[in-house]
Amino acid sequence: MNEVIRIHTWPCSYYINSEKRWISGKLCLTPISVRFTADKSGEVLADFHLSGISEIKKESSNFIFSSLTVLEKSTKHWFSSLQPNRNVVFNILEHFWREQLLSSEGAAAGAVCPQTSKGQELTGLLAGSQKRLEDTAKVLEHQGEQFDNIMKGLDKIESEMDVADRLLSELESPAWWPFGSKLLKGPLNVKPKEIPAVSDSGNKDGVILRIPVIITERTDSNVKPGKLALLASGLEISNSNSQLLHWFDKKDVDDVKVHTPYEISVRQRFIGKPDISYRLLSAKMPEAIPILEMQFSKKIQFMEDALAFAGARKTHQEDVGASIWQAATGLIGNIVQSGPAPSSSRGAEGSQQAQIQKQEQVVSESETQELKQILRKLKSLALETETELERQDEALDGITSSVDRATMNIDKQNRRMKKLT
Repeated sequence: MNEVIRIHTWPCSYYINSEKRWISGKLCLTPISVRFTADKSGEVLADFHLSGISEIKKESSNFIFSSLTVLEKSTKHWFSSLQPNRNVVFNILEHFWREQLLSSEGAAAGAVCPQTSKGQELTGLLAGSQKRLEDTAKVLEHQGEQFDNIMKGLDKIESEMDVADRLLSELESPAWWPFGSKLLKGPLNVKPKEIPAVSDSGNKDGVILRIPVIITERTDSNVKPGKLALLASGLEISNSNSQLLHWFDKKDVDDVKVHTPYEISVRQRFIGKPDISYRLLSAKMPEAIPILEMQFSKKIQFMEDALAFAGARKTHQEDVGASIWQAATGLIGNIVQSGPAPSSSRGAEGSQQAQIQKQEQVVSESETQELKQILRKLKSLALETETELERQDEALDGITSSVDRATMNIDKQNRRMKKLT
């Protein structure tokens, strides 16, 4: 699948050393290779893996002033007339080459890693824990909505009590005075509602995942390297020097679009002024997309090029979740069957078997990556649950104080009404 995905394509010119001339065409970057295709003939003139690249440089030639060179083994490839500009192409190529995408994901795509029994058991158990925690988070979210509705009802009661207080004050004024005593004193001194404090974006303890990204803002020519941090409370975008560029609070994000498994865009809408939008490209984006999908389940949108990636991942997760009980049963059976080692194993044969067991692979590389991804999801769920619990604790304190105020006001108004009757 990785070979089909095109991360980026740029119009440019390629220098053919044997013919001593430049050919116009398109430079294409995939997750595991770089390819140049001529426009007229459609012939692939250059095709090499990212793992074979030893150097990427910005250079100048006698023929074209601005060029980009890629040293692949002993061959030096020259590219020029790059659009939108040379710096954009250099930053993206250098990013994917530096992150060694081939060693982490491309190699796994080329050959299927054997799955071990222990790896399947651990993956099944963690997937079951994730499912249970997701169900708990949904219940907690529903409970938070109920608290919000209670707060709205209490605010309505307080406003109605203010109206009752004003009417009772008018009834308590002297009969010979044609106007209510409160009318000349202006409006009631209604207690202003407390403005909730803005959440601190510098909460570094809640970082779920931090990945290097290529940031595109406004135009395709404004591209620069940076970092994306996924927190329980939102998203943090910073430059290569770790200086904050923008903080997206979780509730302020309007939509997250997944263009490819390696590129997303985040937008926050405003009324009366331009929207804030960032386009983020990263070799590590497949690790962040599942977390984004969980955080922004109602706001995330998979575009056409990313639908296959999302469908394949969901199918795999369903297969893992279905095997949880089998995995748990197998794990318990292995523990029971293992038992204490016999005394005879302390000899030379026992030590040799121990060395062989150490050399055996307990968990495969693909299972290790999958376990890491599930653990990140569990961390994200745990942090979001903690944040929601803290918010609900504050809501409960506000409900308690509002109920106390409402009770006191009702008792006070009842006493005043008894005096009037």
